[in-house]
Amino acid sequence: MTDVLLLIPGLELLERTSSSIRVQNVVQLSMAPAFLLAGIGAVMNVMTNRLLWVANKIERILAADEKKEAGDLLAELPALEQRRILAQRAVMLSTAAAFTISIVIMLLFVSAFVKTPLGTFVAFTWMLTMGLLMAGLAFFLQETRTAARRNLERMKERHYGPQDADRREEGS
Repeated sequence: MTDVLLLIPGLELLERTSSSIRVQNVVQLSMAPAFLLAGIGAVMNVMTNRLLWVANKIERILAADEKKEAGDLLAELPALEQRRILAQRAVMLSTAAAFTISIVIMLLFVSAFVKTPLGTFVAFTWMLTMGLLMAGLAFFLQETRTAARRNLERMKERHYGPQDADRREEGS
């Protein structure tokens, strides 16, 4: 009778995965990538908010320019466009990192059901995730540095005035 049951497709798979200990191990292994996914999501929230702020600021300046009311605000556009590009790249790479860490989680669960060893593929996907995340954070760092540099320039202009700031730099 048991020989007949072994012929049923999928029964071996069901037998291999019926162990609650095995499932518990897979769930434990997937906790670190799941926490990383949550962390990536939190960072992406910050990145997306900055991107939206920059995009809205550009839109407001362009709308004011159409009405011939932009004035000195047009000088902000190059830095804002650079910030938008950097923020878009940061969000794109972080999204790719979130996608690849989701693949890691899926592979960990699939590895409980198949005999094929997936450890190398899981490790490669984990490293790819970390590379994408690091690249996204590097672009985010560049965006924040661009914003800080522009803020410093504006602060000097307000404090000393554009002509005074030029004279002060020449005198240094």
